[in-house]
Amino acid sequence: MIVFLIGFMGSGKTHWGKIWAQQTGLPFFDLDEVIEEQENKTIAAIFEQDGENYFRQRETEVLESFSCKTNAIISCGGGTACFNNNMQWMNDTGTTVYFSATAPQIIKRIIDERAKRPVFRDVTGENLLPFIENKLIEREPFYSQAKIILPVSDITASSIEKILQHE
Repeated sequence: MIVFLIGFMGSGKTHWGKIWAQQTGLPFFDLDEVIEEQENKTIAAIFEQDGENYFRQRETEVLESFSCKTNAIISCGGGTACFNNNMQWMNDTGTTVYFSATAPQIIKRIIDERAKRPVFRDVTGENLLPFIENKLIEREPFYSQAKIILPVSDITASSIEKILQHE
């Protein structure tokens, strides 16, 4: 089984993915980390040097390279579900799990990491909350297609049991 963790940046996909991988013995992959390794540069550098369109194409290529895996937990980037029919592909290929978070929850989690997040490059101060709220509204039609929706405040180490039973 392949489990795709989707949701906005800072929702805890990588954190919980690593924990659940240890619990289950499934291999864990962070899609952004795989892209960074293959491109030999950070996601921020890819956005800056090659542009978002290039990044989104590479993201889809790397995502679809996991079709040969039979078992894995994959933490996807915040926008992965929203481009190139990726959400449909993930739903066809495995179990999608949406980490549902509110804008205030996200701000609390990412405030110290903003420099690493290209989406926030030009967003500061009082603009941050409405920016995230708008992005969540844009992405919700994609995120809500997930097979399982977990509010981030309810996620625990045992949440993986529900996910594995779903499949």
